[in-house]
Amino acid sequence: MKWSWKLCEYRGIGVYMHATFLLLIGFVILSHWTAGQSGGKTLEGVGFILALFACVVLHEFGHALMAARYGIRTKDITLLPIGGVPRLERMPEQPMQELWVALAGPAVNVVIALGILAWLQFTGVFAPLEQLGMASGPFLQRLMADQCDPGRL
Repeated sequence: MKWSWKLCEYRGIGVYMHATFLLLIGFVILSHWTAGQSGGKTLEGVGFILALFACVVLHEFGHALMAARYGIRTKDITLLPIGGVPRLERMPEQPMQELWVALAGPAVNVVIALGILAWLQFTGVFAPLEQLGMASGPFLQRLMADQCDPGRL
C-alpha cells in the first residue's frame, strides 16, 4: 500500500503503518493539549493508542497464522487509523476453514483480555466501571475493556 512504512516482519508477514496513522497520533496529542492536560497525560494517551494498535497487530496475526495453517499466505498487514488490514493471497475454499480464520482474530483478543484480567486480579487494581472511559481510569483496565468491545471484532 502506498504511503506506508514497514515496521517489522514476522514469519514473512510485513507489518506496515500507513501515513494516515500519524493523523490519529496527532489527534490524540492535540486533544490532550486542548484539554489542558500535562505532558505525562499526553504521553499516556499516545501510549494507550500504541498499546491498542499492538493488540490490533496481534489480532491480525491471529487471522494470518490461522490462514497459514490452511496454506494461505498473508502478504502483509497495514495499520490504518480504523484498524488493521491483512492482505491474504486468497480466501479459504472450505466454509469451515473460513470460519476458523475469521474466529482466530477475536480469539486473540479474548486471550489478551483474560491475561490482563488475571494480572488485575493478581494485583487487585480495579476501578469501578463508572470511572472507565477512553481517557480515564487505569490503563490496563481500559485496555482490557477495549478487547471486550464487540464493535471491534
